Amino acid sequence: MINKIWGLFSRFWSTDRGLSIFLVMIVVVVFVLPPLASLGVTGRLFLDVLFSLLLISGIASMSGRRRVLITLALISIVALAIRWIDSFNASRLLDVLNYLSTITATILFSTVVLSQVVKKGPITIHRIEGAIAVYLLLGLAWAHTYELIEYLSPGAFTGALTASNRFSSWMYFSFVTLASLGYGDIAPVHPIARSLAVAEALTGQLYLAILIARLVSQELYYRVSQEGDTTKDSPRD
Repeated sequence: MINKIWGLFSRFWSTDRGLSIFLVMIVVVVFVLPPLASLGVTGRLFLDVLFSLLLISGIASMSGRRRVLITLALISIVALAIRWIDSFNASRLLDVLNYLSTITATILFSTVVLSQVVKKGPITIHRIEGAIAVYLLLGLAWAHTYELIEYLSPGAFTGALTASNRFSSWMYFSFVTLASLGYGDIAPVHPIARSLAVAEALTGQLYLAILIARLVSQELYYRVSQEGDTTKDSPRD
């Protein structure tokens, strides 16, 4: 049974089609179901386990080294454990560890998905959708980072922060900053918060520029290599 479940999640990353499915999942989590607490305990448990299995299987697909896989899998399991211990027995230390583990897991997810996007082969619509998923994951990681800064230093941000649903405010501010829109209704006032906002704005611009250059060059290289193989295989007069 365990082998079948693991095989299912491993096959998720074996084709580019899995990137499209992952994009849909991220869109639902980021835009349709914020905050995740609205799903209840059972819903949160299901999502946590699902994304943990996807993360571990994704790491397995990109890493042939057993030690690296075991280490990253342990990180994911520890992050999940901290998240659930904090849900039932909250403390300041566990809250901070929960934020850090969530940010770490999100960054690992970005690495896994991006590795699938830029691996050898033609650039398909599925890979482009995977690149969009990475962009959303970056915004999600920054949102959790802003939430952590505000938790450690209340008043680090000022403006239209929603009191009843604080994380939606961080999501909004994060994606506005990532896209360099800068509406100004929420503003960082703490030096660290300002530095992070500038870093996110630069990340959003550089990610798009570098990614487009990478995908275009990869597609051109693939086409040239395919034409070269065709020329070699063609009969000579």
